[in-house]
Amino acid sequence: MSTMTLDLSDFHWTMQLIDTLDAGLVVIDKDYKVCAWNSFMQNYSGINAENIMGQCLFASYPNLPEEWLKAKLASTEKLKTRGFSNWEDRPVIFEFKNFSPVSQGLLTMYQNMVITPLKSPTGIVTHFAIMLQDVSEIAKSKLHLKQSNEKLTEIGRRDGLTQLFNRAYWESRLFDEYVQLSTTGGRSTLVMFDIDHFKRVNDGHGHAVGDQVIKDTARLLMKTARETDFCGRYGGEEFAVLLANTTIDQAHYFAERLRKRIAGLEIEANGSTIKFTISVGLSEFDPEDANHVDWLKRVDKALYQSKDNGRNQTTVA
Repeated sequence: MSTMTLDLSDFHWTMQLIDTLDAGLVVIDKDYKVCAWNSFMQNYSGINAENIMGQCLFASYPNLPEEWLKAKLASTEKLKTRGFSNWEDRPVIFEFKNFSPVSQGLLTMYQNMVITPLKSPTGIVTHFAIMLQDVSEIAKSKLHLKQSNEKLTEIGRRDGLTQLFNRAYWESRLFDEYVQLSTTGGRSTLVMFDIDHFKRVNDGHGHAVGDQVIKDTARLLMKTARETDFCGRYGGEEFAVLLANTTIDQAHYFAERLRKRIAGLEIEANGSTIKFTISVGLSEFDPEDANHVDWLKRVDKALYQSKDNGRNQTTVA
């Protein structure tokens, strides 16, 4: 009799300790019926223990990833070892609201999970203990760091004045395109253009107006380009565009549309109206090119033919 009393007392203490855990604890049997549901689970789920004890976990909490969690449970039973789930692989298992003031911005609690198979004295797995840890603060910090790094990476790819790709990054994309076309075939075209008589704008109106001319040119370029086109500021008043999966005829249409748009642009500065034009060169990928630099040389030559022939025109290499 005294032994039974001691066992009940131990159980009572154990349940009190379980309820003080700053983590969720659920114990289920092989039929997924809930045998333990601590205070953490009650507080965040809104389901009291007396209302879920003896009930099927998946029926009582239908938002769980049922197939995935059952597979996890089956794996721990088969291996008779603990199973883990990290928030970076699966952020949410139980859809609990996040109330942590440190991790504001995350509406849902991010969780790590540990599943422990519970064995009978004969070594047979009869129950599973599911432990949930709130890692929202860790997740928030890590996600913020990741976003900051991605933002810094993107800043490093962009030209500060125009927000087009800078020359280094644009050339890296050109190299990748050249390698892919050389391997798999296909048709892509380069567009290179610069602003005609740009030095006159700088000398006559100042560098601030010159910067505005460059920015407006970049704006019209982005307005004319497709989302799949790679637009870059190649240097100074020179711009480059990689038109992937685009023939020379299609690129010519693009170039002429852009050239005419820019020719129709007017910028008001220092009491006068500034109009300007661009000269354009085009060059389609050629498998005879030894490398991407040869491709660039051909489009550059076409650009300077446009300038030599009177500017404000498009030349095909």
